Amino acid sequence: MSAKADIALIGLAVMGQNLILNMNDNGFVVCAYNRTVEKVNQFLQNEAKGTKVIGATSLQDMVNKLKLPRKVMLLVKAGSAVDDFIKQLVPLLSPGDVIIDGGNSEYQDTARRCDELRAKQILYVGSGVSGGEEGARHGPSLMPGGHPEAWPLIQPIFQSICAKADNEPCCEWVGEGGAGHFVKMVHNGIEYGDMQLICEAYQIMKALGLSQTEMAAEFEKWNSEELDSFLIEITRDILNYKDDKGYLLERIRDTAGQKGTGKWTAIAALQYGVPVTLIGEAVFSRCLSALKDERVAASKQLSGPGVTAKVDDLPKFLNHIKHALYCAKIVSYAQGFMLMREAAKDNNWNLNYGGIALMWRGGCIIRSVFLGNIKEAYTRNPQLSNLLLDDFFKKAIEVGQNSWRQVVANAFLWGIPVPALSTALSFYDGYRTEKLPANLLQAQRDYFGAHTYELLGAEGKFVHTNWTGTGGNVSASTYLA
Repeated sequence: MSAKADIALIGLAVMGQNLILNMNDNGFVVCAYNRTVEKVNQFLQNEAKGTKVIGATSLQDMVNKLKLPRKVMLLVKAGSAVDDFIKQLVPLLSPGDVIIDGGNSEYQDTARRCDELRAKQILYVGSGVSGGEEGARHGPSLMPGGHPEAWPLIQPIFQSICAKADNEPCCEWVGEGGAGHFVKMVHNGIEYGDMQLICEAYQIMKALGLSQTEMAAEFEKWNSEELDSFLIEITRDILNYKDDKGYLLERIRDTAGQKGTGKWTAIAALQYGVPVTLIGEAVFSRCLSALKDERVAASKQLSGPGVTAKVDDLPKFLNHIKHALYCAKIVSYAQGFMLMREAAKDNNWNLNYGGIALMWRGGCIIRSVFLGNIKEAYTRNPQLSNLLLDDFFKKAIEVGQNSWRQVVANAFLWGIPVPALSTALSFYDGYRTEKLPANLLQAQRDYFGAHTYELLGAEGKFVHTNWTGTGGNVSASTYLA
């Protein structure tokens, strides 16, 4: 039989199945394969019945059914499963064929695989895929990176199946090596931050005595204003959702897990020395939520301020919460783009920040009108060092910062935890401060460890002071210790 499939996809969990059906709808012939071959048959007889999707009984059978140059996409669990499939595929493929990893792989793993496969003349792509099962079926946000020579080969498929925003595809080539998976990692970190900010707003409204119906109405209103976004929209739906026992939300256990990408973003921030504080707090908030038994015990022993959350003008304060959420969201994205900029510098990636904002504008979990404003900011100034310095976002924070301060201050006075809202405000205040107290910190380090310091006006020259008169004049060998 002559080869007829445009692409093969390995991994028939819900994401894999939906991406295959999406490709089929867009006119591509897909060969489906799964390690458990019975799953291929079930898929062909059920979800893929009546489509042009074909199945394979083995990797060799799958490779035989592919047009040249062959394109094989993996949607399997990140880690060793990806390496195992690559190891099995390489002997079956020819120079110039493409392997695409569409899972949530660590970007360092993708960079390593790029290096290893280039030596074998196999093209490799690590692509972020966002939007969940719904996105996979009807149009995800796709963030491909890896070997640039692979892009022209997969571009027609990827830009056909992805989401569209203002008729532009939410998919563009990101960069070399692990760039695609790095950008997806930051996307997921921002998603953690957005969700945590919304949860904090919800908790404050709850403390103020709003019913779920009233909160849903407030989110509905916000979704028609600055905060128009997928996550605000689904929060409204969740608050409104009832089953035969009443509102479901209050019966859900208040503990949250994590798959790892938020944690990876926080780790990368530390590695690159970028203060991505809001995403870090969002990850730690999930860790704190997981200590349910400890929190229940502590709630019986540890006291708070003993005051009830109360305001004189509720509609006015709800507007304050909206502005606080918006300002903190701006900081979160500013931090995420700072991290991408630093990583790009370190890895020699030429990232298109406006293009990344557009890729996130549709199909993905963090999609929002706000991302259009980010794209415009980078269109105005492609060399923009920080989103906070763009006129649009500068003005937004000017308008909203008093509300933001009111909300954080009152939450602290009421004993309501707002780690994301408050750390974003602290970052903003730190970033706009000309002189921070790190001069004292450097003096302390020099006092106890002879780590040296720089004097104002003599940058680049490191000196040590014998602070006590008994410590000697020899300095430590490294300034950064």
